[in-house]
Amino acid sequence: MKILKKIFRISGYVIILVLLALGCYACSSVPKLSKEDKRIISDVLKAPIPKVIKGQTGFATSQKHRIWFEQISPRENQLGTVILIMGNGNDALTWPPSFISCLTEAGYEVIRFDHRETGLSTSEEKWKKKNAYSLNDMAGDVIAILDTLKIDKAHFVGASMGGMIAQLVAIEFPERTISLTSIMSSGDVMDPTLPQMSNDIVGPMIGSILKHGFFGNTKGQIKRQLVQKKILMGQATGAIDIKPIAEIALFNLKEREGYNLLSARHHYQAILNANSRLVQLSQIEIPTLVVHGRKDPVISFLHSEKLAKIIPDSELILIEDMGHDLPESAIQQISTSMISNFERRVK
Repeated sequence: MKILKKIFRISGYVIILVLLALGCYACSSVPKLSKEDKRIISDVLKAPIPKVIKGQTGFATSQKHRIWFEQISPRENQLGTVILIMGNGNDALTWPPSFISCLTEAGYEVIRFDHRETGLSTSEEKWKKKNAYSLNDMAGDVIAILDTLKIDKAHFVGASMGGMIAQLVAIEFPERTISLTSIMSSGDVMDPTLPQMSNDIVGPMIGSILKHGFFGNTKGQIKRQLVQKKILMGQATGAIDIKPIAEIALFNLKEREGYNLLSARHHYQAILNANSRLVQLSQIEIPTLVVHGRKDPVISFLHSEKLAKIIPDSELILIEDMGHDLPESAIQQISTSMISNFERRVK
């Protein structure tokens, strides 16, 4: 019995050491914040909480979910409605303010919303893997917002997982879709002819959580948001505008529900469970813009190249110095191309 206890004790120590080693390795791969980055974060924390929500807000009911949305009106005459659909584990506030401004200043109403299990969106049921919701269900959330606002048609813009959802809206609800913009996304992430989604960022992402705290204090959670932004850039070299990201993170933590890290796992399961959309996408008849960064560390730009080849009325834009994010340096180019795509249908 004493021998068994000794073996169990030693095994426990080994497991702890292995976990510590893995944790140290994960943390060592996390990008570091500069002194200037930290100074900006400190300044943001000392300043009054910024006003981030400026439009009309509300909730749409979709299945057993209440989906929070914000409706942002243009400064002048409205040319149409654009619905922004964010990626895995992200809420409405992830969209860069400058990206939204480009659209509203061009005369478009913008609607952004919190995905299931993010932000202020709530549900009456707990997520279970055996009965997980699908990307099709999440596409239904988008239509529920349109119905709530009594909007017949819209331009759909999706990033990453959001691009997959936007594709499903275009496929399943063609009568509600004016145009489609798919950013750093795929028509089938499991396509055997293309590179699979990379796991290279998983270690650094976990490391960012370990380093800055699973829950962490306010400063730690803001740092985690900035570090994860750097991770998603991959090998891209563009500068990050630290202040607005820190301000939005502070607002999210103080005025909303903060960040639900489990939502990313649930959204990822929806992505894995999704069927290929390539055949259906080859049959859609709407102006489509496909955008991807050549340095994307998550989904290879080859996925977007294939999308552009199979979608009949599509245009492809590959941005050299862009990872799996929306860098400030590319926002003007992307938004201008999107507006041109919107106008193709108007003409």
